[in-house]
Amino acid sequence: MPVVLPSEIVVERFLPTARAMLVDDLADRGLTQREIADHLGVTQAAVSKYRSGEVAVEERFSGDARMVATVERIGAGLAAGEMDHYEALSELLALVEEFEDRGPICAVHEDVMPALRGMGCDLCVRGPDSDVLDERAVLDNVREAVRRLGGAPAVVDHVPNVGTNVAMALPDADEVGDVAAIPGRLHAIQGRLNVPGNPEFGASQHVAGLVLAATAVDSELRGAVNLRTSEELLAAARAAGYEPLEFDAGYEDRGERLRERFAEDGVPRVAYHDGDYGVEPILYVLGADAADAVSLAVSLCEAAGE
Repeated sequence: MPVVLPSEIVVERFLPTARAMLVDDLADRGLTQREIADHLGVTQAAVSKYRSGEVAVEERFSGDARMVATVERIGAGLAAGEMDHYEALSELLALVEEFEDRGPICAVHEDVMPALRGMGCDLCVRGPDSDVLDERAVLDNVREAVRRLGGAPAVVDHVPNVGTNVAMALPDADEVGDVAAIPGRLHAIQGRLNVPGNPEFGASQHVAGLVLAATAVDSELRGAVNLRTSEELLAAARAAGYEPLEFDAGYEDRGERLRERFAEDGVPRVAYHDGDYGVEPILYVLGADAADAVSLAVSLCEAAGE
């Protein structure tokens, strides 16, 4: 996995794009190639290359309204002699800071360094901290859990029509945005699980809601996966020593109702409902983390098929 510094994105993608845009802007204002070269600190030959389109431009930067506006301000200021080079540099640095704060520089950075995807990374502007490390650990755990789930053929027969999801909450999570899951859910297609993307925070509602209710009562249980309720799975859970807890399928105030139920009866490893009008019967397997929940879910699916 490549390690790419954000400064490399600035030098290799942002700077050439900014220069190309400034060359065009200044040329359109009537400046000669020599005058443009002096302003930008490049050779006249480089200005010619920028002007002819020989230098690659990153469209995620050039198409951003903030960059367009910044280039216009700098171009107008330099052409009129109302802005010096220090002020132009200040404008560009301010734009880089904006673009590094979950902006287009982050998007490009995620493309060249996939390990950053889904993290909501703000390392550039805030530096490393425990929250960022926690987020990465959760995302890594969900990815590992999904790999285990996808590698277990016995699971396919127990995937609900609405799909399966794997979720894990951050420590002290209190909202859906603190829970990582797979956007779009996992569906059984031609005998295997299709994984539509990498885990992201805030990608689940129902599984995340159950995880939040569970961790609010027992902070040691932060992961869950959902399957289709069946007598075979319920029997497998009981045989393994986990008495399933049944709850009402209704969505209204479900999180609050689950928290009250868990506080009263304890947080189970297996919880389920038998569905309702327009609501498919769903069984949830909980664990200390996503991988732990999936390990139990896989073992139950395998036992149910015996």
